[in-house]
Amino acid sequence: MSQKQIRNFCIISHIDHGKSTLADRFLELTASVEKRKMQSQYLDMMDLERERGITIKMQPVRMEYVLNGETHILNLIDTPGHVDFSYEVSRSLAAVEGAVLLVDATKGIQAQTLANLNLARKQNLVIIPVVNKIDLPHAEVEKATKNMANLLGISENEIIKISAKQGINIPQVLEAVIRDIPQAKEDLEKSLRALIFDSKYDSYKGVIAYVRVIDGKLSKNERIFLMRAKVISETKEVGYFKPYLLAQNELHAGEIGYIATGVKEPGKVKVGDTITLEKMSTNNLIQPLDGYQESKPMIFAGIYPENGDDYDLLKDSLARLKLSDAALSFDSRAETALGRGFHCGFLGMLHIEIISERLSREFGLKIRLSSPTVVYEIVNISGKSDFIYSAADWPDASRIHETKEPWAKLEIITPNSYLGPVSKLLDDIKAKHIETSYIGSDSVLLHYEAPLREIIVNFYDKLKSSTQGYASMNYEVLDYRPIKLVKLDILVAGKIEEAFSKITPEAFAHKEGSKIVRRLKEILPSLQFSVPLQAVIQGQIIARETLKPRRKDVTSGLYGGDYSRKRKVLEKQKKGKKALKEKGSVNIPPEAYIKILS
Repeated sequence: MSQKQIRNFCIISHIDHGKSTLADRFLELTASVEKRKMQSQYLDMMDLERERGITIKMQPVRMEYVLNGETHILNLIDTPGHVDFSYEVSRSLAAVEGAVLLVDATKGIQAQTLANLNLARKQNLVIIPVVNKIDLPHAEVEKATKNMANLLGISENEIIKISAKQGINIPQVLEAVIRDIPQAKEDLEKSLRALIFDSKYDSYKGVIAYVRVIDGKLSKNERIFLMRAKVISETKEVGYFKPYLLAQNELHAGEIGYIATGVKEPGKVKVGDTITLEKMSTNNLIQPLDGYQESKPMIFAGIYPENGDDYDLLKDSLARLKLSDAALSFDSRAETALGRGFHCGFLGMLHIEIISERLSREFGLKIRLSSPTVVYEIVNISGKSDFIYSAADWPDASRIHETKEPWAKLEIITPNSYLGPVSKLLDDIKAKHIETSYIGSDSVLLHYEAPLREIIVNFYDKLKSSTQGYASMNYEVLDYRPIKLVKLDILVAGKIEEAFSKITPEAFAHKEGSKIVRRLKEILPSLQFSVPLQAVIQGQIIARETLKPRRKDVTSGLYGGDYSRKRKVLEKQKKGKKALKEKGSVNIPPEAYIKILS
């Protein structure tokens, strides 16, 4: 088949603007999936994605579409829309020549629309502008079209208006893809170079690399060389995504497909690596592809197996998850209270939730989480800077000269009518106003700078709540700025529970400590003796609650007689509880860790 007929593209938009539904219509229109097998959100392969109604993982699919009597190959990559999964989007964009930019006519341009558009422009991709959900009664099609035209600097006539749900004008989108997106470049004579943009693990085939073939071609059972990892292996299989894996005789330049590498060690196959043939491994003239900029975790938390014997299973599970989630990072860590586990880096709180849920569902693991935290910078008394990734790394206060925290550039798009509540929310987190601009007549784009710790924990939910779901946000880390930080420890029955220790600004330490001990009082089950719950900074108690003892009526079996009989029984119970308190320990149930940290 001629290379001219291949088009590679993806769909980008803000979350819940209809990407997955549009992908469904593409699959139906191109007959890529049998009608009896078709279901909503077909490319969302995980049950978790369907339950939450969001795309978490990018998913490629190869389609065939006949236009003017000629068959065209369309390689589509469906992408997530949530800011926590923006790294998935950036990797997708590097594997294609064009992008369908989708905007919901009922919501208009939102923060992640702008963020994803900027990513696409950096890759010099052709943009196909599309306004979706024109069939809804409250759709503002003209306004959305006008704002999109202004954003892109094009005529309103160039914007395609569709309803992905009803299938209205879907052929126009595919025609624009074929007409406007450049044909995939062809050079079969060059030596093989294929870019790994994603991967997953198969027990029989080893690591399956998702690739965009840039130069040359590759067949099954050929010896390959991973240029950055310096790994040699033999391909077990090559093929396309339909979207299931469909084996083929070969992959060639311009195509998107998969390579079953045969490599059984997940850490040796990384996104951004270049695959070439083994015979070219000694040829210094073959240059690896640029690959991707490493993802930078925004938030860190410890993950520990509830059962200590599951440490190796957790290690293997995280390694396999990292194959399909390149933004996840982890390294081994041991803490007195939680045992052996891993210190993990994430892109946000939703990212933590998804990884925790996948560990439970896909690998059957029961885990405990330590308090999520951003990375802080400490300047010691000798002037040396160190980065602190968890409360366990916090040095002695006498060695600290200055403490700093990361700040981020925050972009919020909101209707004018909600500007007041949004401004108050930003004032509450001590955000610094930079600039205000307008999108159309009734939407405002706010540029602020704010502490990253305030943005990643619950800010998104508060923003949605204060604007009835209309506002949207995007953020990008800027730099580190001075702030007085302290380590907050939580004592349960006089013993430090390391999992609850956290780094917090000194000004908010009392409020944070009080909140944690109150929450513990609500969550922990009562025991036979009272349990003090204390928040402590450098040995000084700043907040306290008491978990009251469980009451048992030991006098219920006594009938009549002198009161001294009852008093003796009660005194005996009191002494027993005192002895329990002196000798006993408090076992915190696993679910308590999750509830506190959430």
